[in-house]
Amino acid sequence: MWLAVVGLAWCAVAAACSGPPPEPLQLDGNLLTVYNSTPDDWTNVEIYVNTYYRVVTQKIAARSQFKAPLDVFVEAYGRRFDFKAAQIKAVQLKATLPGGKNVVLDKTFQVSGLAGALGGKK
Repeated sequence: MWLAVVGLAWCAVAAACSGPPPEPLQLDGNLLTVYNSTPDDWTNVEIYVNTYYRVVTQKIAARSQFKAPLDVFVEAYGRRFDFKAAQIKAVQLKATLPGGKNVVLDKTFQVSGLAGALGGKK
């Protein structure tokens, strides 16, 4: 009986510590972290900031993370994203699963200033 109680207590502690998986796309200052909490590898990964700026990685392994400073994102004309001068409006990830199915993750941000407060153009 005592062993069963200890076993249940251990399961309760493990469940409490696990918690929900983190958001897949997280920004912390100038650093973007991508969490792949799925059991599948993501390949041919493209990550876009504000639709124009992109970074590419071949793979984000299952249950791992990928980190990239925002100043490594580059647009088609070779200009880098300027974190100090530009506002981040959206982040999008596109990748492929092992079976060929596509993964698309979007993170949008609220519009700041009067446009955000008054519901202006986005």
